[in-house]
Amino acid sequence: MGVQVSRLSNGMTVATENQPHIESVALGVWVRSGSRNERDDEHGIAHLLEHMAFKGTSSRSAWDIASQIENVGGEINAATSVETTAFYARVMRNDVPLAIDIISDILTDSKFDADELAREQHVILQEIGAAHDTPDDIVFDRFTETAFRNQTLGRSILGTPDTVRSFSSDNLRSFLDNQYGADRMVVVAAGAVDHDAFVRRIERGLGGFRAKAPAGEPTDATYVGGDFREDRDLMDAQIVLGFEGRAYHVRDFYASQLLSMILGGGMSSRLFQEVRERKGLCYSVYAFHWGFSDTGVFGVHAATGKEDIAELVPLLLNELHRAGDEITMEELNRARAQYRAGLVMAAESPASRASQVARQLLLYGRPIPMEELMDRLSNITVERLSDLARRLFSTTPTIAAIGPVGSMPAFETVRKNLERADTPAHRIAV
Repeated sequence: MGVQVSRLSNGMTVATENQPHIESVALGVWVRSGSRNERDDEHGIAHLLEHMAFKGTSSRSAWDIASQIENVGGEINAATSVETTAFYARVMRNDVPLAIDIISDILTDSKFDADELAREQHVILQEIGAAHDTPDDIVFDRFTETAFRNQTLGRSILGTPDTVRSFSSDNLRSFLDNQYGADRMVVVAAGAVDHDAFVRRIERGLGGFRAKAPAGEPTDATYVGGDFREDRDLMDAQIVLGFEGRAYHVRDFYASQLLSMILGGGMSSRLFQEVRERKGLCYSVYAFHWGFSDTGVFGVHAATGKEDIAELVPLLLNELHRAGDEITMEELNRARAQYRAGLVMAAESPASRASQVARQLLLYGRPIPMEELMDRLSNITVERLSDLARRLFSTTPTIAAIGPVGSMPAFETVRKNLERADTPAHRIAV
């Protein structure tokens, strides 16, 4: 039957996919509002709001929320990203009404109790400290801050100690009231779910939610690139080298995903084989491509020892150059197979499938059939990938490095080594 989509009386989108072989249901509410929707004085509030959602409503205490869902063997959680916030649960089919009731309750009637808020602020301060003490985590925060300097897209989701301490219960209510509306929310369930019954229950729980979020959409982000280095006395160095990527909507998004897999998507990838297996210059290396609604970043992460940095970085640059010169059909077919398998495997997990459908509804306004995704992958050629590599790796680089990084080549050296005579200097929009 595939994905069924309905609209509530307030315009909220509800979608389900029945999976007859599954006895459980993964369901949730996804909101098109995340850390990039925050004002400067709200940095970190989206993440704090997600934490506070489980701290009690008028009819349920924090204990009630946790125990009621776990008494039936279910689980409930939430997550904040740059562009979305999600509140989700997984339960057995007969317990779907309970899960809907709890999620609806926390979205419409959270108390944001002052004592609970103080405790959760303390927890997040510990989380910020832990992230700073984990170089392989914090290097990515520094990477995005540098790539999108002085923009909300580049800021850490966690916020800063000062901003997190400053938030009051009224600030949380104001952010929710301004950012959350039916026009920015989708409710999705996958598994043992009946569409019509699910829609009726969501209508009772969330049909009275405000139709439109008062706050405007965030401004478009601009990739700028640049250099960040923090010399720390550590055993290893964390290095991220990145470039301007592609947004979800543009033609080259899926090609960028495949290119990242060819370069560093597994043990057979170019970077893993050349840098780790043949040269032994690092213990971890991979490539990634992150798409957003209006831009993206393509990057390579490597973790290595101090003595190998001077040899490692030129080798990484050489592999990026080589991708612009030639990609083989064998590599393309392998990457396509990996990506297709990932899509199919995700579809077999109710939680992954619900998240996938929610993301498609928020980005494209419709669920994307699997056949359409496969067609997009099939139309990508080796020539297109090499052309994409030449264009991607000619943009201004972003470097983030933490650890004993004194022997890292200078930023201008890296930039000059990336220049190609056969690539136009201006940005090519695709």
